[in-house]
Amino acid sequence: MEINTKDLLKAGVHFGHIVRKWNPNMRSFIFMKKGGIHIIDLSKTILKLKEACNALEEIVKNGKKILLVGTKAQAKEKIAFYAKSINMPCITERWLGGLLTNFTTIRKSVKKMNSIEKMKKNGTFDTLSKKERLLINRLYSKLYKNLGSISNMNQIPGGIFLVDPNKEKIAFTEAKKLKIPIFAMVDTNTDPNGIQYPIPSNDDSSKSINIILEVIIESIKNGITTKNEYEITNS
Repeated sequence: MEINTKDLLKAGVHFGHIVRKWNPNMRSFIFMKKGGIHIIDLSKTILKLKEACNALEEIVKNGKKILLVGTKAQAKEKIAFYAKSINMPCITERWLGGLLTNFTTIRKSVKKMNSIEKMKKNGTFDTLSKKERLLINRLYSKLYKNLGSISNMNQIPGGIFLVDPNKEKIAFTEAKKLKIPIFAMVDTNTDPNGIQYPIPSNDDSSKSINIILEVIIESIKNGITTKNEYEITNS
């Protein structure tokens, strides 16, 4: 998907935060001030978006997953929709502390959730008492709400994509600690330092989030296609 300045302007990607809320480390990504808000330099957005896409494609080509994270209201539905379309893990509810840094424990909980699903499919669940079924259903609902969207993440992801690193501070910190490449939409109130692939963009508008995600998802799809073609050729 070729992205141009016109499309980004239409989606409001250029609108930053009010001037007094800016982060000075975003200086190089800011074009101007207008009406008391900072305007993002869209030529930098396009450049950084291309860099991010190339890197994401490479990670996926090598068989790694990308974890998509967006728990703010404007991002939730979009992240869930796009993650499902490419079979990638995502977090749209609360980030569980230790999701990455204590991954072994998290995987145990995912396995527990999967084993309950198996019980329901093979009929074992129906043989239990009413009280047992009630307790298991409660446990399953809790596990599914927090972990259902990462049930296909069997190992630490090859990259993490964040909508608004300010909102996803714990995710950012854990990824940084484990040296997982971080891709993120960074608004004018965000510190881009420590983010390997910052994409200067409005992270408060659903239209802006959507257009950036569209491009990101297409690059991941390309990586998946290349990986599958390679596997077929070499099988």
